[in-house]
Amino acid sequence: MLYDRLRALPLRIEAVETEKLSQDISTEFTRKTTVVRLLGAGEVGVGEDVTYDPAEHDAACFPRPDLDGEWTLETFSARLGREDLFPAAAPGRDVYRNYRRWAFESAALDLALRQAGRSLADALGRPHRPATFVSSTRGGLGGWLALYPKLRFKLDATPDWSDDYVGELAQLGRVDVVDLKGAYVGTPVDNPADPALYRRVAEGLPGAWIEDPALTPETDRALEPYRDRITWDAVIHSWADVAALPFAPHCLNVKPSRFGSLAALLELYDRCAELGIALYGGGQFELGPGRGQIQLLASLFSADGPNDVAPGGYNDPEPRPDLETSPLDPRPEPIGFRRRPG
Repeated sequence: MLYDRLRALPLRIEAVETEKLSQDISTEFTRKTTVVRLLGAGEVGVGEDVTYDPAEHDAACFPRPDLDGEWTLETFSARLGREDLFPAAAPGRDVYRNYRRWAFESAALDLALRQAGRSLADALGRPHRPATFVSSTRGGLGGWLALYPKLRFKLDATPDWSDDYVGELAQLGRVDVVDLKGAYVGTPVDNPADPALYRRVAEGLPGAWIEDPALTPETDRALEPYRDRITWDAVIHSWADVAALPFAPHCLNVKPSRFGSLAALLELYDRCAELGIALYGGGQFELGPGRGQIQLLASLFSADGPNDVAPGGYNDPEPRPDLETSPLDPRPEPIGFRRRPG
């Protein structure tokens, strides 16, 4: 099992540091994340907390747990599992606990590998491969395609998608995944269950994966002929969640931060490999080192999938030139769990 290759890696921690990152996305939304740095034995390991509530990244809310000492990755993870990483107040969404835990676990992995003088690929015995990626956008596609004519997309379906618009997308031939956003409740991206929309997407874009439908008796009937194209994202936080799905998946979107622990993430990779479940990586609008880390994981475990791990410039409101193109050169640093800047 993959985790067996990492669990005994020794880890020395002497200090914890954090840095808040911020990027204005619009007049209504500023994305904030926090970089976690674990220091020890002359090395630094980094991770990134992608919690979406901006207030949770304020210094008064962000914890500085006492993690100093000698660990293995396994004993460190066990210690972290007993730590309340939201000591001021419970987070607005329970999944944020996993997001924050992943920031510390990924930083610990980076630090342990650096202290051992090893790369993640070496430790896991797997090669990096160039990873294909899609651009996830709600804006117009034309400007992006003018600059990057081979670019492919993951799109969020909305209630205003008409037959004509779906036909235009089909003719364009660039859509690999359509996210129905049916698993979200109480968020800005909520999308109510709509059997007519679901059928329109499934029939009109026959080559696209259909992500996160909200299954009701009506939508289930609409999608039943297309179950081999249904994939899941927001509801998957562990292998137990996959086992609890209403039918066996052929493909899954894997966002590492949703899993919280390295052990839970690697268990999913193992189980999916055993059962032949295809994967593609997903991102959480990372602003710092977390983006490179999910790109590295995609290059190890889902290099040929429609990975939603495009370089951060593809999140800009307006297209801009000179971005890296798909497939993405992994560019791992020689040791640790980081991707070298371009």
